[in-house]
Amino acid sequence: MIKSYYSIIDIGSNTMRLVVYSQQKSGRLHEVENVKAVARLRNYLDEDGYLSEEGIKKLITTLKSFKNVSETYKLTKFACIATATIRQARNKEEIKEVVKKEIGWDMRILSEKEEAFYGYLSVVNSTSITEGITIDIGGGSTEVTYFKDRILKHYHSFPFGALTLKEFFTNTKSTEKAMTKLRGYLQEQFQTLDWLQNKAVPLIGIGGSARNLAQIDQNMKAYPLAGLHQYQMNGSDIAHIIASLSSLSKEDLEKVEGLSKDRADTILPASCVFLNLYEAVDADSFILSRKGLRDGVFYEYLSQNTETNLYPNVLEDSIVELIYEYDIDVKHIHQIQFITEKLFKGLQAKGIGSLTKEDWILLERACYVYNLGEYIDSESSPQHTFYLLANRTIDGLMHLERLKMALIASYKNKTVFKQFIGPYKHWFLKKERKKLDMLGSLLKFTYCLDATNRKVIDDFELEIGNETITLTLHCNKDYKPEQYQAEKQKKHLEKNLGKTIELIFLYSESVRES
Repeated sequence: MIKSYYSIIDIGSNTMRLVVYSQQKSGRLHEVENVKAVARLRNYLDEDGYLSEEGIKKLITTLKSFKNVSETYKLTKFACIATATIRQARNKEEIKEVVKKEIGWDMRILSEKEEAFYGYLSVVNSTSITEGITIDIGGGSTEVTYFKDRILKHYHSFPFGALTLKEFFTNTKSTEKAMTKLRGYLQEQFQTLDWLQNKAVPLIGIGGSARNLAQIDQNMKAYPLAGLHQYQMNGSDIAHIIASLSSLSKEDLEKVEGLSKDRADTILPASCVFLNLYEAVDADSFILSRKGLRDGVFYEYLSQNTETNLYPNVLEDSIVELIYEYDIDVKHIHQIQFITEKLFKGLQAKGIGSLTKEDWILLERACYVYNLGEYIDSESSPQHTFYLLANRTIDGLMHLERLKMALIASYKNKTVFKQFIGPYKHWFLKKERKKLDMLGSLLKFTYCLDATNRKVIDDFELEIGNETITLTLHCNKDYKPEQYQAEKQKKHLEKNLGKTIELIFLYSESVRES
């Protein structure tokens, strides 16, 4: 299959990046190259607001290096964008001309509104969050937005960033005094916007500073899951990181696990921004978005034929992506969903298993990807299924939701379930673990009823007695393989439901007549 490649160069105040994406069958973009250069162009702005000759030279040298990388791909779409430092430079038109002459690219300088908008767009098209406040701390500016029902309501660009706020710490030996002064300044800034106050919604962090904050938190907690996108923290986590880092020297900061060496001198002011805004918003959580400004530019491009630039269903798109990637049989999925939903609703109607609407949502998701690891190796499919689902980013799912789906979709038996849930046991109450075990055993059982992928079962009746559940299954062709597998595996569901399952396989009328 011929892939489409998209590339973007992001000229920030602190770092410059080249990112190359490939477009998959599902239409979503996958990052295939990510090249970073710590240019710190902000430091090359002189007192009069001009980017110096040395700064322009550094910009051009870095862009030439990026051009060599990007030319190895046949690009469908390319963009070169610049943010706060170039935007604020008094000689920005001259800089654009130099880039055009030396590199041959039209550099697009984003307005404050555009920069904020692309950050918002990346969040709503890569998560299932419908209301929240985004924050992207750059080197020279900080963009915040508020969206509700996935629609942008407000935006603002503050005239400070991680590099400018670092100055609070340069002329004092007391980190504590610097932080007190900085927090007072930030409180004043955030109080100027009424729409930020007491929203009690998630605060979503975008960009390198937020990413480093999350990485530090994961390392401090020895976090057992892979992935940063949609990682969740709270205000006390941010406060703990600030307290831990504030006593460290620059040399010790550079050794902190999860912290990039080039952000060692800006992580404290950036963390203070996150905490102050968290408190102003009265946020209910801090969530990291690995998708940001660069992704937002292409989300706009790929959705240009829609009215709102919004993907209708982020999670559905992610699941479709998994189906394509692991070559899952869609007809098989639909058959499993049909059988599973009818059995689930039949049990639910009789009050068996204390099943809820939320349980069905979990089970329905798992139906799409049950036994996904068979793509790699059929013998160890449960292990591969669990690892792949638990440790890859799935846009639209928080980490805990992703883990639940992995536990249900990888179900083999109680022993293997306990093995998989072991490192995360403290994340769940006992009744939650029992429920996940039951949902997994139910899906394992219904999967056996289409073991050969032939849609053997047309329909079934369900009768529930005091001690027995009877399924009368109407089949359209030979059902021996399904009967064997279902009889073999039903014991796991019987234990969870506390009832014996009796299976009656019958040929349908049309089969008998033929």
